[in-house]
Amino acid sequence: MPPKVPTTTRALTLRKSTGRKPVYHDVDLEERPIPVLKKGEVLVKVNAAGFNHRDVWIRKGMYPGIVFGSTLGGDAAGVVVASSDSSDPLLNKRVFLVPTRGWEKDPDGPESLAGIGIMGGGKLPAIGAFSEYVAVERDQVIPSPEHLDDVHVAAWPIGGVTSWRAVHVNARVEKGHNVFITGIGGGVALLALQICLAKGANVYVSSSSEAKIAQAVALGAKGGVNYKNAEWPKQLAAILKKSDRPYLDSVIDSGGGDLARQLGSILRPGGRIVCYGMTASPQISFTMREVLKNHKLIGSTMGSHQDLIDATRFLAEHKIVPVVSHVCDGLSSAEEGFELMKQGAQFGKIIIKIHDDSGLTRSKL
Repeated sequence: MPPKVPTTTRALTLRKSTGRKPVYHDVDLEERPIPVLKKGEVLVKVNAAGFNHRDVWIRKGMYPGIVFGSTLGGDAAGVVVASSDSSDPLLNKRVFLVPTRGWEKDPDGPESLAGIGIMGGGKLPAIGAFSEYVAVERDQVIPSPEHLDDVHVAAWPIGGVTSWRAVHVNARVEKGHNVFITGIGGGVALLALQICLAKGANVYVSSSSEAKIAQAVALGAKGGVNYKNAEWPKQLAAILKKSDRPYLDSVIDSGGGDLARQLGSILRPGGRIVCYGMTASPQISFTMREVLKNHKLIGSTMGSHQDLIDATRFLAEHKIVPVVSHVCDGLSSAEEGFELMKQGAQFGKIIIKIHDDSGLTRSKL
């Protein structure tokens, strides 16, 4: 028998906080009606949803285009339980939601100057991952890889497409390349590590945590440096000298700042610095010194719908399992996830498990 489809869903919604300094907006767990499906739409029962740093930035008022009253969350995995087409082959199939709109397949960037919209708290206010059920366009879901459960699938979409575009499209990582990934421990950096390893590249990492460096080495990284040590560029150079390829081919960076100068002596001529974030500095230094070495500085944010399809195919072919750090039990435990994100001690993704195979998990606030 097909599963019984409810008429309402609980969702984690964003509410404006007044008088709180520093700004940290509220979230409420609310009951909302499930809309009647329009032509071409499906209803997904969300089994697991993933946190991203943008969820915390939204609550801190640091993200553009915040929409109060919208549902938060950009990563969701689950099962199609209803469709506007009663014969839809997607019915009862496991899927995950495409987290963006506005970028279909252009290899260089979004087709529109307006850029992309990301579900959860912003330009796509009607859609958010932190909900028990989500009505969505049928062409905006992708079948889940069979080797992963929904908790691990929920750790994939935003981080997966971001890391794929950084590694595959922009850094052009190939077998045998030496790649330096900064800020290991975050979801994107770890997926970038796993993709590079699957491609046969040699990966070196940085972190402020020796424990995270050790965990990355256990996953397959060749070595790492602690960026709190002012001598870390020299330490990285010393590690590379022990190999038969004593230089870097590319850098996958989430911090910004002075990397071009710090790594200029060990980044090969024509080497690429791909930056997908600026957690350390809102500026990147790039001078004539780098120009003369033909170094390339490339901005890289998320990716197209086609990028995500390509990345998911690669994930399935290589049986990559995204690293999950913590699993919170139910939407009512969302604050636990937000606190973990703020602390920044996680190694991998933080996930909320909303449903499981035994049925609906509903706990009171």
